Amino acid sequence: MIRLIGPGGAGKSTIGALLAERLNVPFIDLDRHLAGRVGDISEYINRHGYDAYARENVEAYCSLFLGEIRLDVLALSSGFMTYARDIHLEYGRIRRELEESARTFVLLPSLDCEMCVAETVRRQIARPFGRSPEREEAVIRARFEIYMSLPMRKVETMRPVAAIVDEIVEVSTFDSV
Repeated sequence: MIRLIGPGGAGKSTIGALLAERLNVPFIDLDRHLAGRVGDISEYINRHGYDAYARENVEAYCSLFLGEIRLDVLALSSGFMTYARDIHLEYGRIRRELEESARTFVLLPSLDCEMCVAETVRRQIARPFGRSPEREEAVIRARFEIYMSLPMRKVETMRPVAAIVDEIVEVSTFDSV
């Protein structure tokens, strides 16, 4: 399984869908999977709080592995790697697996903080979520160092999507699940 991590607007869904198409495997967007379980994610967070959302997100991730394990492309929620370690009983194990897998990639518009912030904000406010630039800037600034400190390959996404897909395919090996 190839897993894509990164902030909102990094290109996880776009790149993930094209990568899955190229590899002829299913693409799963964890946010969409979770929305199928709980409904509108923003409403869920407003009603139950962020920690409940994080726990439910980990549950949604775990539910993907109840069936036969297969090679898929999975885009994780933007905050998935930022949760408190004790948010869920399985979270520590899941984080270790993600961190140790050669098929987990951190997608960022740029490895330069200021460029990453500017591009993330630009992409996020262009989406139909009604988010403010100030909120988006605060989120990416709070998470940038977390993403950069993750021990996975970083992939810059301010370039043609086809080149990004080529890079991920080239460095991924598929001899074990």
